This record gives sequence, structure tokens and C-alpha cells, in this order.
Amino acid sequence: MENMPLVNALKHFVSRNTISLHVPGHKNGKHSYINELELPDLLKYDVTELNGLDDMHYPSEVIYEAQKLLSDVYGADESFFLVNGSTVGNLASILALCSENDEVLVQRNCHKSVFHGLSIAGVKPIFLPLDIDQDLGQPLGISTLRTMDIINSNPNVKAVILTNPNYYGMSQNLVEVIDLAHKMNIPVIIDEAHGAHFVIGDPFPIDAISMGADIVIQSAHKTLPAMTMGSYLHIKSNLVSVDKIREMLRMLQSSSPSYPIMASLDYSRNFVEQFSINHVRRLQNTINQFIKELCELPAIEVVTTKHSSYQQDLLKVTLKSTLGHTGKQLQAILEDEGIFIELSDWAHVLFILPLDEQFNYNELINRIKNATSKLTRVENEHPQIVVPTLNSEVIYSYALLKKKQKTLKDLQESIGEISAENIVPYPPGVPVLLKGEIITKEHVDYIVKIYQFGITIHNLYENKQLQIEVLI
Repeated sequence: MENMPLVNALKHFVSRNTISLHVPGHKNGKHSYINELELPDLLKYDVTELNGLDDMHYPSEVIYEAQKLLSDVYGADESFFLVNGSTVGNLASILALCSENDEVLVQRNCHKSVFHGLSIAGVKPIFLPLDIDQDLGQPLGISTLRTMDIINSNPNVKAVILTNPNYYGMSQNLVEVIDLAHKMNIPVIIDEAHGAHFVIGDPFPIDAISMGADIVIQSAHKTLPAMTMGSYLHIKSNLVSVDKIREMLRMLQSSSPSYPIMASLDYSRNFVEQFSINHVRRLQNTINQFIKELCELPAIEVVTTKHSSYQQDLLKVTLKSTLGHTGKQLQAILEDEGIFIELSDWAHVLFILPLDEQFNYNELINRIKNATSKLTRVENEHPQIVVPTLNSEVIYSYALLKKKQKTLKDLQESIGEISAENIVPYPPGVPVLLKGEIITKEHVDYIVKIYQFGITIHNLYENKQLQIEVLI
């Protein structure tokens, strides 16, 4: 075999008869609508800015037309193709609105790319309190009433930065918060990475543009049939400079944008635009039947939040073993049957279902039955995982943090110190501890517990003892 480790690994993976319950939304090219993109001939689309194919950074022809169609479908004033993922949309939005030492209101369980943007901009974040579901061991979204109090108390902040839905598909209505921010002339950015399909409407949650957000960033590749890194940025606002956003995107996005990714974004817009009410009804009936069959399996249970302010996305299904298995153990059992999931945490696995009513759920449920029929009770210790309150304060602006020195310290001895790095369980990529935050016993206990369940944690050093970097 040729010495091409990644190529060979990909060839081996695609040769297997797997079922994709993870991103991207085209499900390894098996989405029933995807054949129109002629995927076997994909390299024919891998071109550059030739005559007749326009320029993403200065669009005036076909890319301009495609982005105009996109803004029409999503109800935006202007929309942009992103070929560097939602990450570049988050970075561009923050840098367009914020300057060094500006105060910004930030949802504490944002994706790590938001915190990277805050760090690059050098702002002073003020974190918004969260609703936390301790039964699930997950933060959900912002506490609406407490957030509105904080907005009223901070009229000079430059932006409010929110994430909705969360990774597990739990979505809240943010209209009141957005309306209050607008009364104070504060723009609202929403990272709607997992909600590009919400524009379809019921039974999906309300989308961020309809809620009134000024800037919305969506990972089209997560649930629509777009290629990985294909994302959208929408603007609908009189508080935001479109030219400034455009300038930041020109700086941050590749000067050699991928035409296959852009083509898949154009295709995905057309796909979601034509996803009719009949498609939706068939999809809803099919998924509801699938979940009903899952609930009949004794070894697993379907879980979601009981918090009444949150609506569960139809495409996200979270499962838990009833026999004591960790999320990692349940993931391995499913993979033995060729079922590849989006993520596992300390106790759960997450499915991302396809936006495709023709998907073969019979084969999927049969494989899940085969996997779970082999399960026997295990004696894993399952203490309650208590999620930190995630509302401590970053005591310096990110501009000052860049000037600080740091050193490595044992995690258990770091309580009371100031973290020098973001400590990020991945996935889902939400920091449990932020650069500049005071480390508490609550943080340390949580990090130790989830580490014991096999969770990958970025910026945690695995030496003889767990260590992290702190400021000196």
C-alpha cells in the first residue's frame, strides 16, 4: 500500500458499510438528494476564479447571485458564503463590532471560536448566567431574566454574543433579550451553527433571524447537505456595518476559496428552499416512529431536558445506557455495528439525524437492536456529574492577558490561581474554564470527573498528574 496514511485511512473508512449519525449533513454522500452534485466527479469542480465563475471576495456575478438567493431564503439583508466554517463567521463578527478593552456580553457556553475572537479583539467579556440541567450534566442556554437585568445594567457594551441551539439541539426563544438589547442600540450576534435548517419552520425551533438577531452564523455543513467547512453568515440590522463585516471576511477567509464548498452551499440553499411541507411531515412521522422504537429498547433511553423554556430539535437524539455504560462505552458498542455518532460525553451519545425523509431507519434500528442486545450491566461508578456554574469572572481584559506570563501547575494545586488557557472538553468545544478565570474547586472536580470518563480535554496536560497552565 502507498505511504499515504490519511488517504489510506479514508479509503478504509469509506469501504465500510457505515451509518452516519454525525456531521456533515450529506451523511458521507448518502443523502438521497445529493446525486445532483455529481460527487464522483468532484475534482472537476475544484477550480479557481476563472472568467464566468466570479470572485468570492468581490462577487459581482454568479456568487453574488447565489448569495442574494441565500439572503432571500433566510430573510436577511445580506448573506455571505463561508468556506472556513462558522469559526470565521464568529471571528469576523466580533472583530467588526469590538475593539480592544470594549466590554461585551457573552453567553458562557459559547463555542471556543467565540472566545478566540474575544481574545484576538482584546475585549473585556461579561459572562451571562446559564440555565444548567444537572440531570443531563449540560448547560443549556442563558437565564433570560438574569440576562435582561445584566443588559439593563450595562448599557455601554458593544455587543451581546449568544449561542442557540446548544450542541444537543436544545433551543430557546430569545426575542425578549434581543428586543431589549435593540432598545439600547446594542447589536446581537447569534452563533446558530446547529440551526441552519430552522428556516424550514415548524416543527423546528424559531430561527435567529426571525427572532431579530443582527448577525447570524450557521454551519450549513452540520445539518444541510453541504461540505465540511461550508457555512453561512447573515446580516439583518441597522446597528451593524455590512462593509465592516465584508472587510473582516476578506481578511480572514482563504484567498483561494474552495469552489466545491461554495457549490455545496448554493446546493444546500436550493435544497432547504424546496423542502416542502410534505417533506417535513414525512420526516417528522419517520423520526417520531424511530424514536418510539428506540424507547422500546430496554438497554437504552432517549433523554432530553425537562426545562420548559427549551424546544428539542427533531434532528438531535441523545441516548443513555440503562445498564451503567459510559458514553464512550456505548459509542464503542455502536461503532462495532457500523454506527458512527456525533459525540459521546460522560454518560450519553448524540445522534444527528439526516434532513432526509427517505433515510433507511429500518436498517438503523436493526443495527441498534443488535448492538444493545449484547449489553449486560456494568459496574461503572456513575456519580452525579455536577456542572460548574460557569459564571465566574475573567478579571483582566484579553488585551492585558496577552502580556501575562504563565507556568505549569498540578491541577489539584491550582485552586485560587488564574487559568492561563481555555480548558475545553471536545466535543462539544465549550470551555469549562477560561483564560483569565479564577480556578475553583468546582472547576477542578468537574475536570477530574469527566477526564475519568474518557473525555478529551484540550489544553489539559497529561503528565504524572493532570496539569494546567496558570498566570504568574
